[in-house]
Amino acid sequence: MDSSSEASPRHILVVVGASLSTFCSVGFLNAFGIFQEYYGRTFLRDKSEFDIAWIGSFAAFGIFGFAAPAGFLTDKLGPRIPILFGGACTIVAVFMISLCTEYYQFFLAQGLLISFGNSFLVIAPTTTITRVFVKNRGLASGIAIAGSSLGGLIWPIMMNQLLNHDGVSFGWTLRVVGFMETGILAVIYACFIKPPTAPPDTEGASSTGGKEQTEQVKTEQTEEKQKPKKDFSSLTKPAYIFFCCGLAVGYFGMFVPFFFVSTYAVSLGMSSSLGFYLVSIVNAASLVGRILPGFIADRYGHFNILFMSMLFAGIICMCWTAAESAAGVIVWVLAYGFASGNMMASQLACASDITPTEIHGAAIGVALCSVSLTGLFGTPIAGQLINYGYVALSMWGGATLLAGAAFILLSRLQVNKNVLAKA
Repeated sequence: MDSSSEASPRHILVVVGASLSTFCSVGFLNAFGIFQEYYGRTFLRDKSEFDIAWIGSFAAFGIFGFAAPAGFLTDKLGPRIPILFGGACTIVAVFMISLCTEYYQFFLAQGLLISFGNSFLVIAPTTTITRVFVKNRGLASGIAIAGSSLGGLIWPIMMNQLLNHDGVSFGWTLRVVGFMETGILAVIYACFIKPPTAPPDTEGASSTGGKEQTEQVKTEQTEEKQKPKKDFSSLTKPAYIFFCCGLAVGYFGMFVPFFFVSTYAVSLGMSSSLGFYLVSIVNAASLVGRILPGFIADRYGHFNILFMSMLFAGIICMCWTAAESAAGVIVWVLAYGFASGNMMASQLACASDITPTEIHGAAIGVALCSVSLTGLFGTPIAGQLINYGYVALSMWGGATLLAGAAFILLSRLQVNKNVLAKA
């Protein structure tokens, strides 16, 4: 497929729709640091940081935990029905949050229902991205996932302005969010009314598979004309298993700074307002970190860039407590946001590179499902580690990211043992 054809209006609409879907879903989750701080001083004053963190952590678990069925459903039905279903659940959940006052209510609305809808809202558009883009898969995936960073940038600033400066109640602040998302979700659905079809030369691992995978693709394309049963054997191969292990271990610590940078700033005597903006800053840096490395990954290998991203993110996370001034914290937040930003974008491209096109939904869904439990327990564990200081918190986050990077390296070597090759 010529890269110029990937710039057609229908391809561009798919990227726009996917980016808006992550803006409304994962982008809202990335802003949970705002809720962590706000709930702690208002509705949930009697709850510990550990208890409150479970809400956001379960939301992350739900998005990833429901990813596998969402992926299989997308493979079977296409993107439109899952997008419609996920969007409806998301809107209902946001309006329900505006009515919550008790812990169990927040947990059910912001932890369970919204994550269930978000999973379908994320998987369907991003799976379509990996199917219709080949030459620019990393860049397209990066732009799509960058919507989550943009959401993490805009939602905190908007809610901070409404809650802390304009005197708008919590309920009406969330209703404003709900009305905005309703309009955005209508645009998302319009973008996928008639998405482009996958190119006939699409491969399971276009840039990393080598001659063996190219021959496998040709065989799959011939068999596809005969409409055989889908082959899921690639999900049991070492490259895919190591890849899922790397994501699972890395996600233990990846969200820790996103959730606790606000409370860290307040613990240093900085204002809660700055804490609000730090969540936006880390997401702004993550926005750049998802697009630029994606462009580079298309040229030097998706696995190579994913490994480097996790490696540097782990090192930077371990340097967290070295930042003790407002300027230092901002610089650290920018560095971590950029380094960790590519992880979500590259995982889509990597999962697609090592699996056949017709099961991309299942491959991405299972890969994200593999991080569900670590995403669930990672942040509450971090909430407990705060009792021992932020040094322990930074070591936890950094160590898990470095261990995850090691698994990604093993997966990359399964794809191509030549360390200098594009993989």
